[in-house]
Amino acid sequence: MSRTFVVTRFIVVVNVIVFVWEIATMGPGILSGNVTTQQIANAGALVPYYVLGEHQWWRILTSAFLHANLLHIGVNMYSLFVLGRFVEPALGSPRMFVVYMVSLVVSGLSVTYFSPPDVATLGASGAIFGIFGALFAIGFKFGRHGMDLIKAMLPILILNLVFTFAVPGISWQAHVGGLISGFILTFAIYFPPRRIRPEAYDAGSGSALDTEYESPAEGTAPHS
Repeated sequence: MSRTFVVTRFIVVVNVIVFVWEIATMGPGILSGNVTTQQIANAGALVPYYVLGEHQWWRILTSAFLHANLLHIGVNMYSLFVLGRFVEPALGSPRMFVVYMVSLVVSGLSVTYFSPPDVATLGASGAIFGIFGALFAIGFKFGRHGMDLIKAMLPILILNLVFTFAVPGISWQAHVGGLISGFILTFAIYFPPRRIRPEAYDAGSGSALDTEYESPAEGTAPHS
């Protein structure tokens, strides 16, 4: 079973490179979220009006690699790395990448069709919630042994969903869309290897998706 986590590390590196580009183009104010909504939109954030009205569908992709401040990217990348420790060895790197990208697209479409048309959204957590959904699907596939993993992760998921719906500036559309798509896709494509003991995925290993809360830039841009 691979312990290199190639896809997980690759996605983290790409996000960090993009954030460095944000600093270079928008200035050090991005570290604390001290940027305007227009700057975020110009950088490629997902604005439903631009996607549906101007046919700028590429924003679904670019927005998922942009972050509003240092805390935003830090929490998202830590969450991705922790989840990737379970999901990538189980799925394999190619399928992990597919699940991440499909969740990214579905979460972006959820924002496009269910968010206010003039609100800019950015962040990787829609896709990361897809990996969270994948983790639950893997747990179900392992049957009785996988239920220990699900029981360990369920309180963390509930806490994240509470914050998603209760805290202003967090895109519930992205989180729910990513979570559902990641679960369904993984449940469809994943089958536990017969020679790998289910106990290898230990619910007590400490993996957890940290709460994703951050102040929206200028009070108008939800994060995902």
